[in-house]
Amino acid sequence: MTRTLLLLAAAATATGSLAGIVRASGQTDQPAAPLSGVTIPRGYRDWKLISVAREEGALDDIRAILGNDLAIRAQRDEQLPFPDGTILARLAWAYESSEGNNKAFGRHQSFVAGPPKNGVQFMDKDSKKYASTGGWGFAQFNDGKPADEAAHRACFTCHQAATARDLVFTQYAR
Repeated sequence: MTRTLLLLAAAATATGSLAGIVRASGQTDQPAAPLSGVTIPRGYRDWKLISVAREEGALDDIRAILGNDLAIRAQRDEQLPFPDGTILARLAWAYESSEGNNKAFGRHQSFVAGPPKNGVQFMDKDSKKYASTGGWGFAQFNDGKPADEAAHRACFTCHQAATARDLVFTQYAR
């Protein structure tokens, strides 16, 4: 009886430890992105803001870059390369004029985030796992589903322009 209770207690402890590991990884049971296997991190919308950006041209959006705690520390400390475990999230919206705000200001000057655009994108740093893509796993999800393989193939190619900053375009807004 005592042996059975000890085995049950050990099993419960092991199960709790494994659950903690899964929670700590921030990964959900959602589908994974092709090529990298990155999934949508649990709670990413509660991460801290790194910066905002306005993109013109073909992208034509306003975006927020968020980071997990490791990303925030690395950005604040200007740590390059970013440490393994760093995860960045990019949320983007259409860039729209706010008629309500413009009326309040008495002139055309206010722009706000409109409908979401180009899904949500992630960069997950693991220098060994993603060695062939500069140490980063890239992912884009549209309505919770991974974008197609072609979209994912374009990520690393584009981010190579930021090699001097460990493939990360956005810097921490002080």
